[in-house]
Amino acid sequence: MTEQRVRAVSSVLLVALIVLAIAWEGWLSPLRPEGSMLILKALPLMAAFFGVIRGKRYTYQWLSMLILLYVTEGVVRAFDPGLGGVLALIEAVLAIALFLCTLVYCRITAPSRQKVNEPAQ
Repeated sequence: MTEQRVRAVSSVLLVALIVLAIAWEGWLSPLRPEGSMLILKALPLMAAFFGVIRGKRYTYQWLSMLILLYVTEGVVRAFDPGLGGVLALIEAVLAIALFLCTLVYCRITAPSRQKVNEPAQ
């Protein structure tokens, strides 16, 4: 898989996760009928957006650690009854896919894997 494809897939997954977090806690199935402050869980993902779009390796590195919180939340809340459980399962799947993409991107762009210009003999 090429670097551009991994960046594109990561970007789509990140946007999907942001939209899901906002929609879920905003009006689809909030913890409280008026909405929930858990909508703020989308902010850390938004902070990673431009770094992911631009292909900043450092952003992918810290996002790979951050995204595990969303995996955990999705797995734990997947046992909630009704729509909340379904949304949590979707969150877990998106977060796991994004986690795998961040790992692949970090592996592809590792300095040790970059081609080194060897001197001509």
